[in-house]
Amino acid sequence: MQFRLLAIACLAALVAPFSAAKAEMSWRHGLSLVGEPKYPQGFAHFDYVNPSAPQGGTLRLGSIGGFDNFNLALTGLKGELEIGISRIYDTLMTSSLDEISSEYGLVAESVSYPDDISSVTFRLRPQARFHDGKKMTPEDVIFSFETLKATSPMYMAYWRNVAKAEATGPNEVTFTFDEKGNRELPLIVGQLTVLPKHWWQGKTANGTPRDVTATTLEPPLGSGPYRMKTFEAGRYAVYEQVADYWAKDLPVNRGTNNFGEIRYDYFRDATVLFEAFKGDRIDWRRENVIRNWMTAYDFPAARDGRIVREEFPIRNLGIMQGMVFNLRREKFQDIRVRRAFNYAFDFEELNRTIFFDRYERINSFFFGTELASSGLPQGRELELLNAVKDKVPPEVFTTPYANPVGGTTEKKRDNLRTALGLLREAGYELKGTRLVDARTGTPFTMEILGYDQTMERWAAPFKAALERLGIGVSLRIVDAAQYQNRLRSFDFDATATLFPQSLSPGNEQRDFWGSHAADQPGSYNLAGIKNEAVDALIEQIIYAKTREELVAATHALDRVLLWSAYVVPQYYFMKELTARWDRFDHPKTMPYFGGAAFPTVWWSKAAAAANDNSRVGRNP
Repeated sequence: MQFRLLAIACLAALVAPFSAAKAEMSWRHGLSLVGEPKYPQGFAHFDYVNPSAPQGGTLRLGSIGGFDNFNLALTGLKGELEIGISRIYDTLMTSSLDEISSEYGLVAESVSYPDDISSVTFRLRPQARFHDGKKMTPEDVIFSFETLKATSPMYMAYWRNVAKAEATGPNEVTFTFDEKGNRELPLIVGQLTVLPKHWWQGKTANGTPRDVTATTLEPPLGSGPYRMKTFEAGRYAVYEQVADYWAKDLPVNRGTNNFGEIRYDYFRDATVLFEAFKGDRIDWRRENVIRNWMTAYDFPAARDGRIVREEFPIRNLGIMQGMVFNLRREKFQDIRVRRAFNYAFDFEELNRTIFFDRYERINSFFFGTELASSGLPQGRELELLNAVKDKVPPEVFTTPYANPVGGTTEKKRDNLRTALGLLREAGYELKGTRLVDARTGTPFTMEILGYDQTMERWAAPFKAALERLGIGVSLRIVDAAQYQNRLRSFDFDATATLFPQSLSPGNEQRDFWGSHAADQPGSYNLAGIKNEAVDALIEQIIYAKTREELVAATHALDRVLLWSAYVVPQYYFMKELTARWDRFDHPKTMPYFGGAAFPTVWWSKAAAAANDNSRVGRNP
């Protein structure tokens, strides 16, 4: 008896501090990196939605390429993921589209973390269910975290400092961090997609065990507003609205996910996709070719108003679009070589001749936002740069960054002369019409890799300019699957790509530019950057305690990336250009940071008419 009493006393002593700690936890309905969340506890719906939006109707979308995989865990690693598959899943939390960086509970009804941000705990909603009716549990969350982190290069970098996940209650799961003070970690863990552990560890209809590390075309079990209805590999996939979706009445979902069916059709190239839109096989498209926007919509349906064109301002992203060098290739390791390429790129001529003067030249990795650097560094930004002064180009401190300016014969000639001077300083010389390594006589050749014929708009004149410098250039257009496989294995010289940046950059910068990601197949560090100064500035961004500190650190990183010439900056238009058949509607007040927010807050006019007709004859 004494031993039993002693054991009970010891157990009580162990449990008491844990229980007291849990009792003192401060639970929140939402998180924000900038002050407090806009929406209070118990809010009815986001301001920008129509909470009474009609449900139903069909939406047909198009995509270039194909697909051979439904396994979300392998994103960026294996196979071509079907573009709409994320619609079948729910995440722990979800973002609002009228705040810079806020999240509210979805699968998690509340969240808590200590003052030192050494961990975060999510309390799951008791009603959260998968489509087979089984309850979501902490075990599903833990399985999802461990699976995604182990298989996806993106999540390996994104959650690098999340050490473990464990159940700390019947409906609670706690993520422990291996560092303190990283304000973004609770939010990026909140973005976790919850996978069904029991389904992935079960068997297929023919009795074969499922493998979460392998591609699959078996429609997976989800929990979200849609489930897969039908598909044909590589050609189309159709999703249907889940009538008894467990979270359809939550505040974060009201007025969203309004379409009864969403279909994705796949096409081999952009021209065929555009013809499908004109032929009424596709309902909506985002136009990314300014020439099309200006000239290609002169056909009957566009002229008579059956097709609506609308521009939406882009306020939620900073953009770097550019030609990225693969620094794993020795010929691109000299900064003078990379800078020479920028002098050969005549943006002004392109803008005048084929872009209708609608584009702006990108001069920042955070173009279009307050995060873009300008002028010379001052204050906190200068302090951060001084700490890495011996590891960054000296121009960072002495010269405001600016791209070379062309547009005239004289400027083009001067720029090419400057480029050739840089190449000579780097050890190259002209022999006849060929640029060669002065030491070995090896010709300088390169391949620009792409997957879309529209690349030739800028690449063909760029190629001609480089050939005037003696550089042998080939343009290589491959199919989307081959393109992705070559990027994953870093098998390219240079390629054009887009680096989208949020208004609150953080841990994802490690995957973009961090040394740790440079040799990780499938990472987004396509350039292969290994720079101690860049790594140090990324950490300053991640651990910034105020918005002012974040902006200063981002300015410093931007300046170092620009002067290091890892890319040839290209151009962008800070509006989302959309065209649609006139079958859809959206709220009068659109989300400030949401762009077109399509199809999130939109609905079908046919569904609206059907709803109105169903009310005819009813008593008011």
